[in-house]
Amino acid sequence: MQASVGDRLIVMSRSVAGKQRIGVIVEVHGNEGEPPYVVRWEDADHTAVVVPGPDAHVEHAG
Repeated sequence: MQASVGDRLIVMSRSVAGKQRIGVIVEVHGNEGEPPYVVRWEDADHTAVVVPGPDAHVEHAG
């Protein structure tokens, strides 16, 4: 997985009834855009360090 600052990280729900989480990547700490990322979550208005799993994907800005 590769991302840049400003891209969106989308994490799918583990259950059918759950909703996906969407956040904006504000920092990239890995080499060449790899995780970990600092993400500002839209639903909670806070930031967290994230190492995305297989249930996540990046939506590139622009």
